[in-house]
Amino acid sequence: MATRKFRKQEETFFIYLMRLACLSIVVVMGLILYSILKKGIPALNWKILTTVPEGGFYFGGEGGILNAILGSLYLAFGATLIALVLSIPSALFLNVHLRKYTRLTNIIRLIIDVLWGIPSVVYGAFAFSVMIWVGMRTSLLAGMITVALFITPIMLRSMDESLKSVSNLLYEAALSLGSTRSEISVRIFLKQCIPGMITAILLSFGRAIGDAAAVLFTAGFTDNVPTSLTQPAATLPLSIFFQLSSPLPEVRERAYAAALALTVIILIISVSGRLISYKFTRNDTK
Repeated sequence: MATRKFRKQEETFFIYLMRLACLSIVVVMGLILYSILKKGIPALNWKILTTVPEGGFYFGGEGGILNAILGSLYLAFGATLIALVLSIPSALFLNVHLRKYTRLTNIIRLIIDVLWGIPSVVYGAFAFSVMIWVGMRTSLLAGMITVALFITPIMLRSMDESLKSVSNLLYEAALSLGSTRSEISVRIFLKQCIPGMITAILLSFGRAIGDAAAVLFTAGFTDNVPTSLTQPAATLPLSIFFQLSSPLPEVRERAYAAALALTVIILIISVSGRLISYKFTRNDTK
């Protein structure tokens, strides 16, 4: 009786603890959004979104953040594409071709987890050192490669967890029917885990577009929209940082407008991805 009562109290305690944790997350997120909306909406207008900075923009001059918006999108999409090309074959190889080598796959997963935990500024410093060694200047391409380096472990590990959910019975049944491991990878594992892979891509894209530390060293910053991969590129996180560092109130208000634009972009990408994921899930169910 005493043991049952203790378990009941323990269950009640953890239920309230989980509710408190969820409520705390919602409250903090609400406060962040409220702060951005309150200060960003008054400063946000069509001119800011559709023009590039003019002379003295960061000292109260005219212009907008179009260069940072397009630069962030170019960099995030490019880095996510590079990471996707690296992650899908690696995740499939890890879960199909190395499926029986449990100890080896655990070591590889441990290495990926370590790479996931390394701060992005370390990747930026490493890439900057390599750039100096090869004589490469700050550019959109350098930023894409650097960001792709630190989002690849995130994407790869997320896809790996999704692929691990595929039943071993399904894998063995496909082998017994004469399917090759390459056919199993594409026709079974890849098809079964499309919703999970979309989630991994969205997670990586959000990390890519919101990072400032790595691109500060590699992508540089410019008031112009890049027209080639060899030109430097501005990003919204750096634009927000530079504007918040200004002593002028009107410039700091623009930073909140840029933060609001970044939030809306991530929201649009996330909602679109969820709809696509839901579509694939519904089709698989049918």
